Amino acid sequence: MDRVIEKKKGLKMKHLYIVGGVLVFLLLLYQILMADHQSVFRAEKDKLTVSTVEDGQFNDYITIIGQVEPITTIYLDVEEGGKVEEIYIKEGEEVKKGDVILKLKNTDLNTTIMQSESQLAYHANELRNTQIQIEQQQIQNKRQKLEIDLKVVQAKRKFNQYERLYKEELVAKEEYLQTKEDYELSLREQELTYQKMVQDSIFRTNQRTSMDESLENTRLSLQMAKERLENLNVKAPVDGQLGLLDAEIGQSISRGQRLGLIHILTDFKINAKIDEHYIDRVRRELPAAFDRGGTTYRLNVKKVYPEVREGQFRIDLIFEGETPENIRTGQTYHIKLELGQSEKAVLLPRGGFFQSTGGQWVFVLNENGTEATKRPIRIGKQNPQYYEVLEGLEPGEKVITSSYELFGNNDKIILR
Repeated sequence: MDRVIEKKKGLKMKHLYIVGGVLVFLLLLYQILMADHQSVFRAEKDKLTVSTVEDGQFNDYITIIGQVEPITTIYLDVEEGGKVEEIYIKEGEEVKKGDVILKLKNTDLNTTIMQSESQLAYHANELRNTQIQIEQQQIQNKRQKLEIDLKVVQAKRKFNQYERLYKEELVAKEEYLQTKEDYELSLREQELTYQKMVQDSIFRTNQRTSMDESLENTRLSLQMAKERLENLNVKAPVDGQLGLLDAEIGQSISRGQRLGLIHILTDFKINAKIDEHYIDRVRRELPAAFDRGGTTYRLNVKKVYPEVREGQFRIDLIFEGETPENIRTGQTYHIKLELGQSEKAVLLPRGGFFQSTGGQWVFVLNENGTEATKRPIRIGKQNPQYYEVLEGLEPGEKVITSSYELFGNNDKIILR
């Protein structure tokens, strides 16, 4: 007869498969929900620079390198062209006002002077001849005046005599009228002679004035030519130092050509180049200073040049008060230029991290210093020592400030 077969109790293989699958699923779920998915980079802590965020006074300044220059530079331009014949003073030598630096030669100018001298002699001779003619004419006019005056006197005397005789009926009327007409004619001749003499005097005066002006112009032309000849000696316009001389023996120099520079050494200025990032903040009268030999020397910004070249612009600074001893053109100084007032701020020491992050984020260490995680921050002003932190960090926190180039795109640094 048939018998009921009882099922065996206990774990079977399929049960083990099911349990294993559930465990794997739970492990994967834990990894997805609970595990840390940040990319990690491992680094040795002693090879990194770790800085502490501080709460202190932020000094708003930058350090610039300035070069000493003379306070004023005079350009040396020639007033007359020619060929360089001699050079008496060389670059770098001290000069006094009026010292001849070099001598030029101009053959055409010598010819011009000879022509001017010839014209002057010609006009002088013409003037002398005119003066002689004027004197002769004046003598002739005086003679004519004497003659006409005498003629008038004689005609008047004769007319008066005939008038009395005519009244007494001792002479004919015709004779009387003739003497009267002769007398009246002599008066008109006298008037015309006087008018002619006045006109002649005016003409001679104008002629002489014209000759005098022509002679004077010729003299001035000769004087200017001689001054041009003197300008062939290129002289120092002021006391100073000949900083540059672009001339060689035998070289042809054009009129107005620049030959060199003269530095006035009564005072000095400092010229410096600044990154264009600061062009909106640098203005005239900003204070600056530098230390030399334990002494602090004060300066201020005299001029800001607006042109930006190769990412930089220039400024001129002048001394306030004393200047360093033995200061020389070309010396360089490291200068602190103050851009604003000092104020309380959260400070982060400068470091190479800024080149990689642009100041937008940093790696901040945990309390025990075993790891560092990426954190966004916001940086404001900066000086050669610190960045001003506006957001993202608190005083006392530690930050990796060395270069981040080796960290790649990792979000966490494990420190060993």
